[in-house]
Amino acid sequence: MSLPILPPALKPGDLLRVIAPSGALREFEAFNQGVEIWRSHGYRIEISDNIDNRHGYLAGTDAHRRQQLATAWQDPECQGILCARGGFGSTRILENWTWQENEITPKWLIGFSDITALLWSLHNAGIVGVHGSVMTTLGNEPEWSIQRLFDIVEGRPLAPLKGRGWDGGKVTGLLLPGNLTVATHLLGTPILPNLDGVILAWEDVTETPYRIDRMLTQWRASGVLSKVRGIALGGFTQCEAPPHIPSFTVEEVLRERLGDLDIPIVSDLPFGHDSPNAALPVGVMATLDAEQGILHFFP
Repeated sequence: MSLPILPPALKPGDLLRVIAPSGALREFEAFNQGVEIWRSHGYRIEISDNIDNRHGYLAGTDAHRRQQLATAWQDPECQGILCARGGFGSTRILENWTWQENEITPKWLIGFSDITALLWSLHNAGIVGVHGSVMTTLGNEPEWSIQRLFDIVEGRPLAPLKGRGWDGGKVTGLLLPGNLTVATHLLGTPILPNLDGVILAWEDVTETPYRIDRMLTQWRASGVLSKVRGIALGGFTQCEAPPHIPSFTVEEVLRERLGDLDIPIVSDLPFGHDSPNAALPVGVMATLDAEQGILHFFP
């Protein structure tokens, strides 16, 4: 198994480009806060033209959003790509898209939520990305979480994350973080990576327990979970059932649908839609220790 390539470490002074590959940008104050955080660390930030375009719920037409990605990816001066926000739409621009990894120096791609599709597609091309805050959420992060994001892209060692182990031992494998809903919709498509020996890391937001159940049932029925070595669970926030409707809790659903897989599982890790959203590299070797409840990262 060949390991994905780490892009060159970033350094202050590097040029980074902001794109909006998914939902229409509407949180402009939060967006500007994210831009200023990157600039305060010494980076040159270039915002893609017409980033505030709207096409229904999308940040512009598929062609417009795909061109933003292509321009950033193919620009030899641009060292990294920062995603403005999630929402929906990144899978649409992956139609007929190739990363051309043999022609272009790998560069960092940073985002989460709907950006899962781009990150997993980039992983298929053999390049490490970052499952981390988008521009509209970075300003809500605590200082340690912001510093963790810069530690990843600037090449410093990454601290382990502590959660709650479900028993089941300890495993090592390629870490594949993502949003559960987006990842579920990649099942059966060429974007879904090879899951042999991976550690899945899932989070989600505003999905009621029965919807989480439905997604996990689809993963079970697909058969692909038999390839997975372990599962790391982050935040499943705002996932309560409506009042006065009979329901399991989301915690009960996760336990019932995953607890019998006979693989190490660690829950309550500090990543996901609500702060803190600890940045996770996509496609690096990691160890999941379900006895200690810890997710370790290789140097």
